[in-house]
Amino acid sequence: MNAEAVNPATPGPVTSGHVTPTGARRKSRPRLDLRRLGRAALLGPAARDRLPDAIGHVVDAHRAHHPDADLEPLRRAYLLAESSHRGQMRKSGEPYITHPLAVTLILAELGAETTTLTASLLHDTVEDTEVTLDQVGEKFGEEVRYLVDGVTKLEKVDYGAAAEPETFRKMLVATGNDVRVMSIKLADRLHNMRTLGVMRPEKQERIAKVTRDVLIPLAERLGVQALKTELEDLVFAILHPEEYEHTRELIVRNAARADDPLAEVADDVRKVLREADITAEVLIRPRHFVSVHRVSRRRGALRGADFGRLLVLVNEDADCYGVLGELHTCMTPVVSEFKDFIAVPKFNLYQSLHTAVAGTDGQVVEVLIRTHQMHKVAEAGVVALGNPYAAPPEEQSASDGERVDPTRPGWLSRLLDWQRAAPDPDTFWSTLREDLAQDREITVFRPDGGTLGLPEGATCVDAAYAQYGEDAHACIGARVNGRLATLSTVLKDGDTVQLLMGQDAASEPSREWLEHAHTPAARIAIQRWLTAHPAQDEASGAVPEEAARPLTDDPGPSPAPDAPAPGRPTAAQVLVDRAGATVRLAGCCTPVPPDEVTGFAVRGGAVTVHRVECAGVARMKSAGRAEVGVRWGEGAECRVTLVAESFVRPHLLADLTEAMALEGAEIVSATVEPPDRQQVRHTYTVQLPDAAHLPTLMRAMRNVAGVYDVSRAQRQASDA
Repeated sequence: MNAEAVNPATPGPVTSGHVTPTGARRKSRPRLDLRRLGRAALLGPAARDRLPDAIGHVVDAHRAHHPDADLEPLRRAYLLAESSHRGQMRKSGEPYITHPLAVTLILAELGAETTTLTASLLHDTVEDTEVTLDQVGEKFGEEVRYLVDGVTKLEKVDYGAAAEPETFRKMLVATGNDVRVMSIKLADRLHNMRTLGVMRPEKQERIAKVTRDVLIPLAERLGVQALKTELEDLVFAILHPEEYEHTRELIVRNAARADDPLAEVADDVRKVLREADITAEVLIRPRHFVSVHRVSRRRGALRGADFGRLLVLVNEDADCYGVLGELHTCMTPVVSEFKDFIAVPKFNLYQSLHTAVAGTDGQVVEVLIRTHQMHKVAEAGVVALGNPYAAPPEEQSASDGERVDPTRPGWLSRLLDWQRAAPDPDTFWSTLREDLAQDREITVFRPDGGTLGLPEGATCVDAAYAQYGEDAHACIGARVNGRLATLSTVLKDGDTVQLLMGQDAASEPSREWLEHAHTPAARIAIQRWLTAHPAQDEASGAVPEEAARPLTDDPGPSPAPDAPAPGRPTAAQVLVDRAGATVRLAGCCTPVPPDEVTGFAVRGGAVTVHRVECAGVARMKSAGRAEVGVRWGEGAECRVTLVAESFVRPHLLADLTEAMALEGAEIVSATVEPPDRQQVRHTYTVQLPDAAHLPTLMRAMRNVAGVYDVSRAQRQASDA
């Protein structure tokens, strides 16, 4: 099908969804006349000693990135593709060979290496002609054969809602093993979208939705922004024609303006950098249609500077920061717009400094600062990073001899881990779809200085599985920016996260964690464990319903008014310096031996005994109450109320009560409050045979995995 075919989705006079402001147009390769190429293809093979005219544009684009490339494989691949597809026509009426030519040209302009271009020329031969994979392998080698096979399989995948999960999973695994398969598929989809105008409207809409839901997010994660942005514009035109037309009118109207604030600020930036003796190229980078639409929805009426951004290209990383310093010194910076993606690259390899400056008329101009190499990667992503099988330069080799594969960005590597860990294809498919819907990423820092890239909205659960994999089952909590936090805490860009790991090797995740997990790594690991342990899953809420009620025997008849309330300690071992006085141990601080204590006379001739650090002591002293001397007697037995605070985890209650029993504590009563944000509060009244064992008991309780604090009960004083 012809790239010049009538297509209502194509933005009229706008090339690839961009409008260049007046006075800032850049030279670019004109759109090819693929009709002419198609007719040339029908003339048959060229002489063996020269390249066919039809691939001349592909060769020019390829040599611009790879001047020393061997062009013989391209010549042979074209001849095979042309002869195989001869007589086949696209729905537009054009020779079919125009399609693989157009796809290959897209990849050549992105900087793809020769093997990828060879496979691109042949990508439809096995599916649509009599050529076999074995023949491709014999003529072009196993690498080209592998790529053609991968693209052929991807052609058979239904990416829509009815996609068979297992098929899609297998296809993505093949892609993950060599990202060039998906690169060819994305270029193939772009050319098909450019020529979609000959299809029925309902089919256009179906293909556009699939492109929007699956292929555009994949292009984003592979960093191929040049393909992603044009695909977005083409989808926008099909699915939202009225909004697209309105946006197009805004862009055309702005391009016709006599004044251009972006050009004025660009001149100011060039002057600043010349005076600073920094070699840089300052370009105006127009926003594409979808970007303009988003800005207009966010800001309302658009001004001239909203239709594009400035791009500053330099030679070295250090120059990026030099440019930033000069702009912030000599111009008015908008500090809130600054982001450093050089120190902390995005998950798709993207690196750049983002900032904004205010022009003399008050308009805010966004500025991107990057090296030429960063720009190449930003536009072409993994396509620009070359052949993963090529011998690497010495500086790219790991110290142990293992080659660093630059075409495996973090997301794609994780993709392979997810598919291996997913308990079933449906889990993998649904989790992947959720991940593809995430279009923004945050970076959080570990205490050791490392970083974790997570989707916006990620929680401590996600951070745990991103850092520890399935060992995160033992995570019991976290500290975020130094403060204790639950695993459900939503993280923000720049947070520092310290994950607290339990010591119990048999620690288990909770089904509740699924509600707070946003990343595939976390969701798949948790779901896999729950699937493998259905019995434990029944109680994975960590605290069963019955545990939320007091765990105590029938209390029997109500106590007499003068008797101590249930759970209050006894006063049998307290000696008072007042003859005949009745002793009461204060419920606000529950003193037990060997606490330092003091007493106060209250109504009825009784003396209440408080710990000296109790807040009630200060209140009674300020009220003029006279202190009464008290001290502990010989008996060491005591009753005390303790409060344990913990994170939610399975079997916590059993582990905690077992630890208390091992220390000789008799539990008189216990209450476990319902969990709140994955935290739970336990209150225990225990009888100890020896008060000296209290510190040891509290230590043993704190050592239980999941318990982060144990304290003596503190209640409002009521004796005074």
